[in-house]
Amino acid sequence: MISLSNIHKSYAMGNNSLHVLKGINLQIEQGEFVSIMGSSGSGKSTLLNILGILDNYDEGTYHLNGKLVKNMSEKQAAKLRNELLGFVFQSFNLISFKNAMENVALPLYYQGVSRKKRNKIALEYLDKMGLLQWANHLPNEMSGGQKQRVAIARSMISKPKIIFADEPTGALDSATSFEVMDILREINQDGITLIIVTHEHDIAAMTQKIIRLSDGRISEIIQNGELKNWKSQYRRELEIA
Repeated sequence: MISLSNIHKSYAMGNNSLHVLKGINLQIEQGEFVSIMGSSGSGKSTLLNILGILDNYDEGTYHLNGKLVKNMSEKQAAKLRNELLGFVFQSFNLISFKNAMENVALPLYYQGVSRKKRNKIALEYLDKMGLLQWANHLPNEMSGGQKQRVAIARSMISKPKIIFADEPTGALDSATSFEVMDILREINQDGITLIIVTHEHDIAAMTQKIIRLSDGRISEIIQNGELKNWKSQYRRELEIA
């Protein structure tokens, strides 16, 4: 589903250059639930932006669903995103003057789906999220957890193969965070690949694979069989602290 080989990315900083990603090699298979962790400046957001075709890379190769992603025009990138990808963000990114139904329906607007049909489908997805009764409410009338569920419904409505979530629980309390993660795990069980960026160990522990970045490189990949030991070690560290 996702194949990265020797990916490099730098940003111009005045007369200098900031080398953010330094040779990333990564394979993510269809149906995996993956978390990306790392300290501030480790490159995790840059990596997510490249994976989501929101930014270009400088060197290497990136294949998405068998297609080489390289120096695409915004129109080409938008088409591929609409066909394959969904996004969930820490700040929800809901349009403040549109109600929940209209926010969820937005991706179908860009696909040319009629208003009546896209609103009907949006209501179905809100119902799946337990928010049907909130369909006509604006974002400022909803809690953080409700807004994130609206954002998840919006990410699903175009039936993506991959959902990227950038700190999806970062603005939520612990109880609501686990509720959101339970929803994401249910989505993953339907065969959708999920890739989240998080700095929270307990959230990462709910995924199937953890990719740890350090200074623009992958420092560790913790697979299914190793996660149990990783969780135990993390709990011991918490008890000591």
